[in-house]
Amino acid sequence: QEQLVESGGGLVQAGGSLRLSCVASGSTFSSSRMTWFRQAPGKEHEFVSAIIWSGGITYYADSVKGRFTISRDNAKNTMYLQMNSLKPEDTAVYYCAAGLMGGIATRTSPASWKYWGQGTQVTVSS
Repeated sequence: QEQLVESGGGLVQAGGSLRLSCVASGSTFSSSRMTWFRQAPGKEHEFVSAIIWSGGITYYADSVKGRFTISRDNAKNTMYLQMNSLKPEDTAVYYCAAGLMGGIATRTSPASWKYWGQGTQVTVSS
C-alpha cells in the first residue's frame, strides 16, 4: 500500500529555517516525480516545488524560488524541502505528493497527483 508521511513542521520566527521530510513506502517512491504543495487557511492548495529524479530536474513556485530547496534520498526513501528565510506568508499545511498522472506541465494542479501525505503544519511568526 502506498503511503507518504510528512514531518518537520513547526513554529519558527520570520527569517528562520525548517526542513520538511516525506517518507514514502510502497511503490510511491519509485515514482520519478514527487512534489510539495501547501494550503493556507481559507485558500486552495498551492504548488510549492517538484522534482524529477531522472536528471535531477527541479521546479519551484516563484514565491519560494531562491529560498526553498527540494531534494530526495533514494536510500532513505525520503524527499526533503529545505526552507530558508521563512516569511509569515509561508504559514500553511505542507503536503507531499507522488504519482503525477499527467505530463510535467500539469504539476501545479493538485488534481494531477495521485498519492498524498497527511500534511505537516508550518507556522512562521512575524
